[in-house]
Formats: sequence, structure tokens, C-alpha cells
Amino acid sequence: MLRRAAPHVPDTRFLALSVSDAAEDVVGVIRAGARGYITKGTSGAEVSRAVHAVATGDAVFSPRLAGFVLDAFGAAVGETAAADDELDRLTAREQEVMRLIARGYAYKEVASSLFISAKTVETHVSSVLRKLQLSSRHELTAWASARRLL
Repeated sequence: MLRRAAPHVPDTRFLALSVSDAAEDVVGVIRAGARGYITKGTSGAEVSRAVHAVATGDAVFSPRLAGFVLDAFGAAVGETAAADDELDRLTAREQEVMRLIARGYAYKEVASSLFISAKTVETHVSSVLRKLQLSSRHELTAWASARRLL
């Protein structure tokens, strides 16, 4: 559901509250566009802080879940955000495609969402990877995540 909703409300930030603390669930929700993930065992005060943090642009994870996210997106200690000129290399359409692909959408899903063909999505992805000097969707996801573009 989040995958379908997020592209239609790009200024909305999502925080997942779930009973599951399985790595695949956490990573799946983050790839779908959530900025945070906390479990139902979290106290009311912590939930309130998490909602505020996500609303102001921060990412929030229950401590034991943060490792799943770091592992999945290849974040490294000391990794820094890139200069805005990296993103400026991409056209507006390439940025749209990049964000959806980095969130884990399939080419067909991106094509349907943006009303373009899957072949056009493939062309945009190739261009994005070339311009950013990346070699795979996994690297693209890590790049976008490190820059808080998801």
C-alpha cells in the first residue's frame, strides 16, 4: 500500500509502526518509502518523538532495527551526503525514475506510475547509472538512501 501511496504524496513522510521486527519486513517498508520503522513495543513517548523526527526530515529506527537498514543499503560509517551538483546532473524525469527505482519498484511499476513505457524507464535508469557512475540498482538505492532522497 505504501508503494502505491508514496508517489502520489511526495511531500509526505511515512513512519511504520509494526509488530514485526524481521529484517525483510523492515527493509521492504523502507524501500517502499517509509522514513522510519518502529515496533509496537515502543513507548508512547518514543512514538511521539519518532513522529516528530520523521516529520522534520530525520530517519528513525528502533535501535535493533537500524543494523538491518544499514546492511541492506550499504551505508558505511562516515558516509557523507554528496554535493547538490550530483543530483543536478539528472533531468527532472530521471530524478523521478531514480527515486522510484531506488525505492524498489520494478520497471513495469515505474512505467505505469509515470505513464511511460518500460523501455523508456530502462533508458532513464541506464542514463542515471551512467551519470552517477553507478553499476547497479543496489548501488543506486544505497546512493539515494545516503542522500536522503528516498
